[in-house]
Amino acid sequence: MPGRTAIGLDIGTSGVRAAELSYGRGGITLEKFGQVALPDGAVRDGEVVDRAAVVDALKTLWKGSGFTGKDVALGVSNQRVVVRQVDLPWMRSAELKSSLALQVQDYLPVAVEDCVLDFHVTEELHEGPTRSLRGLLVAAPREMVLANVHAVEAAGLRTRSVDLTPFAVLRSIGRPNADVATEALLDIGARVSNLVIHSGGQPRFVRILLMGGQDVTDAIAERMGVPSAIAESVKRGQVDDVPAEDLELARTAVDLMVEVFVDEIRSSLDYYGASNPGFPVERIVVSGGGSLLEGVLDRMATATRRPVVAGDSIGGYHLGRTGLDDHQLATVQPLAAVPIGLALGVIS
Repeated sequence: MPGRTAIGLDIGTSGVRAAELSYGRGGITLEKFGQVALPDGAVRDGEVVDRAAVVDALKTLWKGSGFTGKDVALGVSNQRVVVRQVDLPWMRSAELKSSLALQVQDYLPVAVEDCVLDFHVTEELHEGPTRSLRGLLVAAPREMVLANVHAVEAAGLRTRSVDLTPFAVLRSIGRPNADVATEALLDIGARVSNLVIHSGGQPRFVRILLMGGQDVTDAIAERMGVPSAIAESVKRGQVDDVPAEDLELARTAVDLMVEVFVDEIRSSLDYYGASNPGFPVERIVVSGGGSLLEGVLDRMATATRRPVVAGDSIGGYHLGRTGLDDHQLATVQPLAAVPIGLALGVIS
């Protein structure tokens, strides 16, 4: 296998997914992709709560997918993660890293010693002789990060890095576009959705939403009075013998949940726009399993009055011996944005 390799690991609500990339003279190659479903409740709102179930899924994933290494780049996404734009005095990167905890306590609602911190510089500011750094401060609860890291280690893997999931989405589907200066990227997961707005690859706004495709499934299950597995099949249109009145109940549930979700996205864009009038969002790019829900992209376009397109996390890369045919690649592409973006953070 040529060049350097990296494996991105996404521990989501509905399953664990990983992608292995290699980087050589010919560019970046997707070598492997795999996913294994998780039992309901094993991961709650982005945090591992049933370590044994997650460990079993990770072992199954590694055994069945043929990944060549055990070092992984792990993503974290949780509404308890604080992402805030702040300005700090200018300093060299090494000094910034060592003094970050002292610099940012006033910006956080919790003690810095209880957090894993990072600061993503977006621009340098000059006001007369004074220089400062503007960027996104990221503070993740240490206990939450460690819960996920310990599950990874218990599966015999090693956490090489921990990255914010919205930044992974930015790397994988936020590719430069000469016609679009600023765009919103939205990855719709089962319970957690990640929104990041960027201009030319520089993130300007991040929001983590505790909403996703599973909420639609739950609404169908409640309206129809059926188990979640049947509701999921109905949502995907995979059940042929459902009475017409039950299908109408399911459609009503879907309509309601999609409306709530789209309103949440529109509100987030409005909030961003009020604070960043000079960088208006020109389009929305969507990925994640929830993006496959029929009509969700069209409804979002209508509600936000912006073009909405499906993200492409695989196109532009070479394909190795993934073991996936064209149909399988098309099926997993919306699900691959996060693990691919995590791996890109290591090798790019």
